[in-house]
Amino acid sequence: MRAYIFADIVRRTLKFGKYKVKQVMNITDVGHLTSDADEGEDKLQKSAREQRTTAWEISRIYTSQFLDDASKLNIEPVEILCKATDHISEQIKLIKRLEQKGFTYITSDGVYYDTSKFPRYGDLAKLDVEGLRAGKRIKIGEKRNKTDFALWKFSKPEEKRDMEWDSLWGKGFPGWHLECSAMSMKYLGETFDIHTGGIDHIPIHHTNEIAQSEGATGKKFVNYWLHSDFLVMNDREKMSKSLGNVITLETLQKKGIDPLAYRYLCLGAHYRKRLLFGENILIKASNSLDRLKRKFLELKKNIGNVRLEEKKNKNVKKYLDQFLSNIFNDLNTPQALATMWKMLRDNKISNSDKYTLLLNFDNLFGLALDKIKPEKIEADNETYQLLKEREDARKGKDWEKADKLRDKIHDSGFIIEDTPEGPRLKRDNSYNDK
Repeated sequence: MRAYIFADIVRRTLKFGKYKVKQVMNITDVGHLTSDADEGEDKLQKSAREQRTTAWEISRIYTSQFLDDASKLNIEPVEILCKATDHISEQIKLIKRLEQKGFTYITSDGVYYDTSKFPRYGDLAKLDVEGLRAGKRIKIGEKRNKTDFALWKFSKPEEKRDMEWDSLWGKGFPGWHLECSAMSMKYLGETFDIHTGGIDHIPIHHTNEIAQSEGATGKKFVNYWLHSDFLVMNDREKMSKSLGNVITLETLQKKGIDPLAYRYLCLGAHYRKRLLFGENILIKASNSLDRLKRKFLELKKNIGNVRLEEKKNKNVKKYLDQFLSNIFNDLNTPQALATMWKMLRDNKISNSDKYTLLLNFDNLFGLALDKIKPEKIEADNETYQLLKEREDARKGKDWEKADKLRDKIHDSGFIIEDTPEGPRLKRDNSYNDK
């Protein structure tokens, strides 16, 4: 989800800068093979067989889960959400255009793009294409060049597929790269402004998108490519489905962690740097988000309702300008967060101005501060009495007694948060699992 939070930040930044945004997101529900070398099974078909259902059902389930997770992370809905299976005719037309211009050839298993016909192939990834093509020791089957890729794969006679279509070249299904070009050009035109994605897409997927799009149109495909780096585990291993080490938002929620704590964690690292992930790291981000929520509610309580508008106060302008400088400098969200915390600690700014600035900043951060409501903690009188006794023990510097009382309160299903305003009770979400 880091890549989608990043794309959402790009979107929010453009809107913050008064640009009109039209965003397209595609659902890859066919053509994504288990190997980037155009080999292996279709991933959805493989999953359908393992779960004894259909590829259509697998697509429906995972699309629903993704959209649910996106909502939990406060990712704004895109203007156009499109599925590869709904745009087969557009993909076939794109292959036909490439065929007419001499970019394609046919093998026994599909229609392929001849990368030797596209002189700029590999420019995005700075690939040593000639070196790759010289490596004839590597088996490439019927492909003319190692870098050639499938536009259309033929269904195997012995293979039972849920998703296949008739085409000019035979029954089959589109390659993974083809759908992105066909759908983006349909909705955004043959040249558009920004394409996002993970850095792992640079050497193959995005490189192939450029080749097939510009080969068909003769025009520049994308003006700006923005790539986010990996999320890595504590052992510095990339988190990926293929490695089987993926942690879901549902996993975090079962541990009582707000999904927006993960969004906050992503904001704390520049998108072009690797983001280290671990339970302790996430807990720190969660604590910072909780602190921010408390500060927001405190400001809101002290000032009542405030209109969201830019103030004339010179200190307010200073922080707003600094924030904009951070975010418009290659989306430097870590520095923008630092500016936010510095502003909240500045005694020269009124609570009203802090509240207004915080709402403005959150239009970009997307932490949904405007939807926060004070948490209602329902504890019995005995727990509140224990809390009072612990506070008295702390004031008397009887740390041993204070610790024992804290443990007793925790056994009742509550966590104590010691804040500058005094101790607060927070429900321990793991308590019900015991």
